[in-house]
Amino acid sequence: MKQKFNVKVTERVLHFKQPAGTSRGVYTERKSWFVEIADGEAVGQGECAPLPDLSCDARADYGEVLRHFCDEVEQTGEIPYEAMRDYPSMLFGLETAMMEVEGQRSTVLFDTAFSRGEVGIPINGLVWMGNHEEMLQRMEQKLEQGFRCVKLKIGAIDFEQELDLIKRIRDRFSFHEVELRLDANGAFPYEEALYKLELLSQYNIHSIEQPIRQGQWAYMAELCRESPLPIALDEELIGVNDPEMKSHMLNVIKPAYIVLKPSLHGGMAGCREWIEVARLHDVGSWITSALESNVGLNAIAQFCSSVYGDHITMPQGLGTGQLFTDNIPMPLEIRDNQLWRLRNS
Repeated sequence: MKQKFNVKVTERVLHFKQPAGTSRGVYTERKSWFVEIADGEAVGQGECAPLPDLSCDARADYGEVLRHFCDEVEQTGEIPYEAMRDYPSMLFGLETAMMEVEGQRSTVLFDTAFSRGEVGIPINGLVWMGNHEEMLQRMEQKLEQGFRCVKLKIGAIDFEQELDLIKRIRDRFSFHEVELRLDANGAFPYEEALYKLELLSQYNIHSIEQPIRQGQWAYMAELCRESPLPIALDEELIGVNDPEMKSHMLNVIKPAYIVLKPSLHGGMAGCREWIEVARLHDVGSWITSALESNVGLNAIAQFCSSVYGDHITMPQGLGTGQLFTDNIPMPLEIRDNQLWRLRNS
């Protein structure tokens, strides 16, 4: 007999403590849809959080489409994974809620050392775009907080100023002390990209995410061949939801890394596919959140611990839990440069 569920959907707007600047604009608030799945004994909650103008499932009728999938869960007792391949943020929310209700409302989704509060996950500090002095001040704050891997969002201010900022950081902190990652969010014109990557490479940069805008596979493949900096794909993965196409993309572009966000890249099921395909192509990966509340972050962090194991050494992008003034409480905390779940919670 199929399981009977009742699924409720609630919209909520979260507000950033400070404007979050990217090359695509500045975020001051964040809309999420929260799904609750109830089976009569327990209730599970998940977060569906598309990013406007970026998510492949961000659309004007998002709430209606989400409600349709929730109705299907009520009718069949199952998540329609194949039908939801092109709706990653909706799938991620339903996956999370279903795991919680099956765990009798526990926010422990996976039996890992991280989920039990025994180990932390190393994370990078995130420095949002701003003017030169703002970014330098934010960088200093991250270092004072104990971060030894810092990710800089670049591409919104003058490139020479960004280069000077990175030089000043390196003058003070060697690559032995601080690992620097860059995220261009597709901001570089292709014609200028290689020259800019060569200038950046003198500062011992770990990697740069998405130097040119997505959808230019031939250009991106050329950059990956010629760049003195390791290149990571991020936006490039959005909308590539077929397993064969995932393999084809990595075979053509041959990046050093892929950066995975469940809300953008197929939910937890889709990200597992990406990780398996990446390993076959000798491509590294790490997982980041995509400006979700703590509900989404809790699920992403535990998912991360389930796919990479109990001894993660590469910093992950899970430091977004302190972004909002009105976040949802979860048993998560940052200690130095690691994200921890509190024990027995």
